[in-house]
Formats: sequence, C-alpha cells, structure tokens
Amino acid sequence: MLIAVLGVATPARADATLVAVSADMAVGTIVVRTGERQLYLVLENGQALRYSVGVGRTDRQWAGSTTISGKYVRPNWAPPAEIRRDSPHLPAVIPGGAPDNPMGVAALTLAGGDYAIHGTNRPDLIGGFVSYGCIRMSNADITDLFGRVGLGMPVIVTP
Repeated sequence: MLIAVLGVATPARADATLVAVSADMAVGTIVVRTGERQLYLVLENGQALRYSVGVGRTDRQWAGSTTISGKYVRPNWAPPAEIRRDSPHLPAVIPGGAPDNPMGVAALTLAGGDYAIHGTNRPDLIGGFVSYGCIRMSNADITDLFGRVGLGMPVIVTP
C-alpha cells in the first residue's frame, strides 16, 4: 500500500491523520500494518485515516484477512485460555468499564478467531508490541473508528 502523509489532522479526531493510499483499496477497509504499528481506515478519493496502535508481541503476531463480526461498547472481557495459562491470577471475566479491563471503551471483534480491535485503559501501550494478537487503540481513537465502520467491513493485517 502506498502511503503519503498529507499533513492534515482530521477534524473528527485529532489523533488520526489523513493520508493518501493507493486507489485500489475499497472504501471502509481497515488495514493494520503491524511493523508500523499503524491502522488505516480507507476513505474515498484515495485517502485514509491513520491511527497509532499497539499490536501483538513478536511471537503473537498474525497476518491475514477477516471482517468485523461484532461491535461492543464497554465490553466484558473473558481472557482466552492462552492468556489464562500465562496469567492464572486473572478472573474468568472482567466487567466492562472496570479500570483493569483491557478492552477499553469499545471493541470491534474480528471473524474467525479470538482477536479484536479495541480500546485500552493503558494509553502508554499504544505504539508498542504489547498484546496476544489484538490491535489496541486509544479509547478516543476506538470511539472514532467505532462510529465509522460497520459489521462485515474488511480488515487486512500485514507485517
């Protein structure tokens, strides 16, 4: 994907930057570039919104294509088995809105797995290799993205 910064902050979200992308990308597609730790939402006219994200740790990254299968505000979080193995002290469920809930204010679940694009109550983790494969955004940015996308929208994750 060809990306060139236009240097214009979007009026809806100061943390997103409007950039140019190749014109062959379908409007509404979300592209996550894990190596860059950036998420792009493709808009019309060869433009996209670029957000900084936290991504999977080196041994937890994945790549592929999927779709948004669910949209949740203040979601509960049930740690998957792999995370419970590594952190057995975690409860079976952390309620939505709890300060220790890693999902933040909203989540977009991805079809075919245990992954999501979600907010975080730890904004210091944005820009790092920090998760078990989920894509973390600031709570302000996931709120902005949440309002712009719908179920079934394509998501492409690349290295």
